[in-house]
Amino acid sequence: MAPARADLHRTGPSPRTGPSPRAALVADTALALIAERGLRGLTHRAVDEAAGLPQGSTSNHARTRAALLETALRRLADLEARMFSPRDAHPAPDPTTPDGLHASAGLLADALHRSMTEGRQLLLARFELALEATRRPELRRAYDDLGRGFRDSLEAVLRAAGSPEPGRHARSLVSWFEGVLFHFTAGSSSARPPGREELRTGAAEVLRGMLRQDGQDGQDVRGGQDGPGSPDGPTA
Repeated sequence: MAPARADLHRTGPSPRTGPSPRAALVADTALALIAERGLRGLTHRAVDEAAGLPQGSTSNHARTRAALLETALRRLADLEARMFSPRDAHPAPDPTTPDGLHASAGLLADALHRSMTEGRQLLLARFELALEATRRPELRRAYDDLGRGFRDSLEAVLRAAGSPEPGRHARSLVSWFEGVLFHFTAGSSSARPPGREELRTGAAEVLRGMLRQDGQDGQDVRGGQDGPGSPDGPTA
């Protein structure tokens, strides 16, 4: 509740949508409640109480439950976009070269690791919202529209890298990405999530298969030093 709300709100308003501080607080608190209590615990009154706002404040920003869910979903998309973005300003690596493949795998591994550690609450909220979207057509449309942007970006990167089937490969990469996140956050291996090195190895294997690299580059994908993240062990 209050601690979770503070954790989510620490990232601040998204520069893309520019919500007011009050609107961001409402959306962040809604996400925290969804992660902690599930969707049954999300009410306008509960958001007001957990956020420390006067009664009726949440209704001023999202009049209906459907509007509150969409508000939370759009805030989630903004926060996850920042979570998945590289933390440095280096040019994007070229995954068609051995060094570039390792660097690209490192970027994917860093994004996955951040999401499973710093962004774990956001993931739990997203899983809840994804399931709810199967029952609410209006939420389904918003969820799919927001997810399409991430997939389209990957498709453009894969096309530039020489993928023979960038559309299919982008869907496969998103499926792998999402599967890893669910398996190690809410699935049967949630007690022993992987470290960056294991994630980088998996990402390199997936990228190599898509880009048809033969793997004879003189480097073990587990030992490449190009990725931006340093190896570490499983997170408890």
